[in-house]
Amino acid sequence: MAIMSLVDCLLPHQQWQWQLTFSVILLALALATKRRGFSSTGRRLQLPPGPRGLPVLGNLHQIMGALPHRSLRALARQHGPVMQLRLGSVPTVVVSSAEAAREVMKAHDADCCSRPDTPGARRMSYGHKDVASAPYGECWREMRRLFVVELLSMRRVHATWYAREAEVDKLIGRLSSAGGIPVYLQDHIFRLMDGIIGTVALGSIYGSEQFAHKKHFHVLFDEAMGVKSSFSAEDYFPNVAGRLVDRLTGLVARREKVFWEVDAFFDKIIDEHLVSPSRGTPDNGPDFVDVLIGLTKENKQGSFRFTRDHIKGMLSDTFIGGVDTSSVTMVWAMAELIRNPRVLKKVQDEIRAAVGDKERVQPDDLPKLRYFKMVLKETLRLHPPAPLLAPRESLRHVRICGYDVPAKTRLFVNVWAIGRDPAIWSDPEVFDPERFEGSDADFNRTQDVPRDGHGSGYGGVHAGQPAPLLRLGAPGGDDGGGREHGGGGRAHGQ
Repeated sequence: MAIMSLVDCLLPHQQWQWQLTFSVILLALALATKRRGFSSTGRRLQLPPGPRGLPVLGNLHQIMGALPHRSLRALARQHGPVMQLRLGSVPTVVVSSAEAAREVMKAHDADCCSRPDTPGARRMSYGHKDVASAPYGECWREMRRLFVVELLSMRRVHATWYAREAEVDKLIGRLSSAGGIPVYLQDHIFRLMDGIIGTVALGSIYGSEQFAHKKHFHVLFDEAMGVKSSFSAEDYFPNVAGRLVDRLTGLVARREKVFWEVDAFFDKIIDEHLVSPSRGTPDNGPDFVDVLIGLTKENKQGSFRFTRDHIKGMLSDTFIGGVDTSSVTMVWAMAELIRNPRVLKKVQDEIRAAVGDKERVQPDDLPKLRYFKMVLKETLRLHPPAPLLAPRESLRHVRICGYDVPAKTRLFVNVWAIGRDPAIWSDPEVFDPERFEGSDADFNRTQDVPRDGHGSGYGGVHAGQPAPLLRLGAPGGDDGGGREHGGGGRAHGQ
């Protein structure tokens, strides 16, 4: 009304023209909003139910906080397992049941396989030149193949078993030297996983003097994960206003600071490999970075060209994603075992029976450790390292559990809620590995490593996750003091 009054004063003879213009603009906005409720053929869409949102914010106020997966489960109990939200200006669908998740990640995987373009992931992945955040296409397929074959394969696991043994010995030594002094276990586990994955990816160079200051990188990777997962206004308001808010809150400056520190670390890794390639042992062959550097030198045909930034993007997945998520899973597994002495003893007995007179668990012993694998599965069920899988984006219109999901809709899978769904699990809040008795406890199946799996814990199983847990039953290991208790798509193209 104030604007119209000003127009009346300034242009009294053109009042009807201004009124008509404003009316057309308002009508166009209303139709654009309304249009989302119809398909391209004019059929009225059956959109998922969801809570009413606020102007501008939408439903953001209902999920803000440190534990959005809990808030989303509470909302899903009111509105159903397929729920529509509007987060700022972004249309969003959250699925909270196994049936709906299967439709998103399997039945309609080809239609829901892309990633939204978010500023944090874009920057830390060098413009989506990685596996975790890249949009679906030739580039993603080729990088995922390299990631699975060269880093997560059982061939690589067996070839670098020495790294697990060496790093676990270091962990036991550090904990033993602490005596009766309490230690912050998460730091020790992070160092363990950092050492294992770093050696698997980079070879023996990661334990050399050039990287003696790795403790700094522990903090740096924590900050990088925080930057990628922190709230960004531009995620939900992808316009000038969102970018301005991120600058005013200091998020952009913090992101840039962390990015350049991580970038310097990756440059150091690549340069060291260029000077002295093939740091792995003769039996193990070239390490992960050597393989990636070799690809940059190839004159490949087709539109995909592997560059130095692609190497950095994949290293970002390895260290920022793999180390952190594997460490979280390990800490939860150890906590649950200490809280459940019956389960702990059963795991110890199984490992000791498999090892026999040997001093260590060997790769050939792993198929015998079925209860041990049940413990890992139960840990991932109750404590998924990524309670909400990385967001997907629908490429085209699909129907999920009878509801219409238009193209360009952001999709979240609440695996934390699925893992505690009483419709699927009996006593869902109880840690009970026996619930997997009789099921396939093999982590090597393709279906256990979907697109979202490599960064949500399943890939970490291959990259070294069980190593400390195996020391539970090592001969001469701790029997009760607790110091040494160590403790699942987008699959096309594999």
